[in-house]
Amino acid sequence: MRKRAILAMAVSATALLAGVGCASAQALFQSPPAPGGPALSDEVRQFVSVDASHAELKLIHVRVIDGTGAGPLEDRTVTIRNGRIAAIAPSAASERADGKIILDMAGRTLLPGLVGMHDHLFYVARPGADYEHAQRVPLLLPQMTFAAPRLYLAGGVTTIRTTGSMEPYAELNLKQAVETNQLPGPHMDVTGPYLQGAGNIFLQMHTLSGAEDARNTVNFWASQGVTSFKAYDHITRAELKAAIDAAHSHGFKITGHLCSVTYPEAAELGIDNLEHGFAINTQLDPDKKPDLCSESQGSATAKAMDPDGPQARALYALLIAKHVTVTSTLPIYDVGEDGAPPLRQAELDVLTPQAREAYLYARNADTTAKNDRKARWHANLKRLEALERNFALAGGTLMAGCDPTGDGHIIPGFADQREMELLVDAGFSPLEAIKIGTLNGATYLGQASEIGSVTVGKRADLMIVKGDPSRRIQDIENVQLVFRDGIGFDPAKLLSSVKGLYGLY
Repeated sequence: MRKRAILAMAVSATALLAGVGCASAQALFQSPPAPGGPALSDEVRQFVSVDASHAELKLIHVRVIDGTGAGPLEDRTVTIRNGRIAAIAPSAASERADGKIILDMAGRTLLPGLVGMHDHLFYVARPGADYEHAQRVPLLLPQMTFAAPRLYLAGGVTTIRTTGSMEPYAELNLKQAVETNQLPGPHMDVTGPYLQGAGNIFLQMHTLSGAEDARNTVNFWASQGVTSFKAYDHITRAELKAAIDAAHSHGFKITGHLCSVTYPEAAELGIDNLEHGFAINTQLDPDKKPDLCSESQGSATAKAMDPDGPQARALYALLIAKHVTVTSTLPIYDVGEDGAPPLRQAELDVLTPQAREAYLYARNADTTAKNDRKARWHANLKRLEALERNFALAGGTLMAGCDPTGDGHIIPGFADQREMELLVDAGFSPLEAIKIGTLNGATYLGQASEIGSVTVGKRADLMIVKGDPSRRIQDIENVQLVFRDGIGFDPAKLLSSVKGLYGLY
């Protein structure tokens, strides 16, 4: 039986690749559906608790945090009809739930679905990782096409920007499969392959040969359907300028995880977005040379730049004047007084045994480090938080992401929630943090008329949590129902489907 099943899977896969004899494969990559959405496939339906994509559903006695920064609205009835928010009104005392098309949400809060602006679909494999977190080269970044979309959706993330792709065709095809309700997952803004210069250590990345290559690369991937681009750490100023101009010519935006190019240089060249807050700006690194990455890769600048000082204020002003947004990815710098971030059993449960072991080795190394090292790590987090907070106070636009690249505590969905908590730790109010994680990202993507806030007429991309995140931001972890286009997904079932699998595929 096992051989027969494997053979059937192989035949099915061959038919899919050949594009013949497989109706389900044809449906997987069909054109986007008309408003209201296509019927749910069996693969999607198993995770759905309620479906208002073609019907009406009322959520009564629910608290609403609309994502605009406004205070919560208590005891509301939210009507979802044909995948959109049809009405928001005070709940009547006479309203009663029937468990089918009227659900009682007392004690729960409805928020916009999170818009993850640095949310990858790959994992960093670390061969031979040991208790000192040592590893061998080359590093490989396997695609998490099965597990990651389910994890994002389970965590309340209803839209992601992939922010650098290792498998762009896989992501483009996955996006189509999600939009046609063939596979579960969030909406996707697919970013092209990394735009990387000489010095590249990743075998899966193309190394640019100059400005013309950068221009051609952007033009090619724009023609293939990607909708944003990302420059990487060794790109030169000439290559970055060519990529920016090419992306803009297609109406797309470009972000950067930079090192060889400083933040002020990138802003002057016309970049739209900068990743990882202010952690990787190299403008004050003492060994920085034009078009070359410095040894500290920005940590020297982050340490030297006083968040309240004149250099920081000048940088905030330049970025604001040039309309450059900044993406916060605080979970990758997260560290508590014991040298490690909070540990959630639910996160460990989704990791493969090998990924869990590698993470616990690394965590042990961190928690047993000398206290002065832990103090430096914690001070670094607080400085990065202050830089982001002051940038926003100056009028800058901050967005949120989690950068799940292989550390066991930075897992899709879970880490997006942790990002909200760390923004509050940085000094933002819970309502401000939620706006950063929802409406700000939607606005950057040009989708604020459709997503990012709980507003009548917008798509029903929503999350429902137990508790009140406006008072206790940690309640954002208590996700009980996630709507994408009015389809209500069960987070527990999504998580159960990937138990022990993240880090494998």
